[in-house]
Amino acid sequence: MGAVIVACEVGFWALVVLGLAARYALRWRRTGLVLLALTPLVDVVLLAVTVVDLRGGATAGPFHGLAAIYLGFSATYGHKLINWADVRAAHRFAGGPAPVRRHGAEYTRECWKDVGRTGLAVLIAAALIWTLVVLVDDPDRTVGLEARYPLLGLILTADLLWALSHTVWPRKPKPTPTS
Repeated sequence: MGAVIVACEVGFWALVVLGLAARYALRWRRTGLVLLALTPLVDVVLLAVTVVDLRGGATAGPFHGLAAIYLGFSATYGHKLINWADVRAAHRFAGGPAPVRRHGAEYTRECWKDVGRTGLAVLIAAALIWTLVVLVDDPDRTVGLEARYPLLGLILTADLLWALSHTVWPRKPKPTPTS
């Protein structure tokens, strides 16, 4: 399972890089869009492999739980990650505007939006874990999945604390060099 998760992560970023290369280096905008639009298929593959593995008699281990967590975060943060990469590729290869580094209240608002995304990712991951437990229907084989629930709480708490810290101590802009 660990190899499948790594392969899916590599596949996700390969599609992103190929999509951006097609879009900006080759100027094949439609091809680039299609490649970027294919990234959710990586998630479908990971979900299918996880279900087949567990339904085939495997005992759930840490990687099965990690697959659920990966899927939750990919579903909620995938679009943001692709946009992040797109802005940088457009700037570097197509004369687009430079990426903006947020600070102050703007960065704090983005942190709180991320708390919402993380909350949704945690809910999706928890729902996937629950679904896998129901599908397997063998408590002895799914204890490894259910052990991931506290990790989900820890992830959400860490993101909440990050946003809270930036609410209390907002990020300051980097000083501009003087010549």
